[in-house]
Amino acid sequence: MPSRRRGASGYRGVHQRPNGWYSAEIRSGDVRLGLGTFETSYEAARAYDAAAWRLDRPRQQMNFQDVHTRQQAQDVAPPPRLITDQDRTEHARRQRRLLVAEEDERAMAEWRRRHPEDVANEEAFWARRREEQTAKRRAERLDRCRRKALAISQCEIAQNGGQTIFSSDDDRWKDMSLDTSDQTSENGDDDDDDDDDWE
Repeated sequence: MPSRRRGASGYRGVHQRPNGWYSAEIRSGDVRLGLGTFETSYEAARAYDAAAWRLDRPRQQMNFQDVHTRQQAQDVAPPPRLITDQDRTEHARRQRRLLVAEEDERAMAEWRRRHPEDVANEEAFWARRREEQTAKRRAERLDRCRRKALAISQCEIAQNGGQTIFSSDDDRWKDMSLDTSDQTSENGDDDDDDDDDWE
């Protein structure tokens, strides 16, 4: 069982990384020694204890009390993660993608600086596109509301024994079930903003 738990990971010298893995490190004087990255906090804690034994730390400063010799600590510690050719290839691929992305950013910044009129034209284009899409959605919603209101009025007429303009098999009866919960606001603008769909 762990002796003195420390930090969010629950173990001394173990920290969780943003990617979900765990890193182990130990101090030797003013130097901080990285012991590697592990899939579980337990493995990282075992690696920490093996390093603590090698540095002649007191057992009170270790995570586990079930180890009595340095050799035992090294035996239960996980082996260091091997860096394979596949790891190196993946790392190189990510580095290339990062360099390409950085170069794209620099090129776009330079283009914006040299051609402000193109930037203004592009912004105007997307503004018009957003207005068109907003008007289209507003018209569609208003049409659904109108169709539903007509179907409901015809249903009320039929229930009261009157003559409706719909036949019994008219598809317009289905308009009664139209969802008009996404009504437009009083000024006619959409309640939700879908402008980002066009950028």
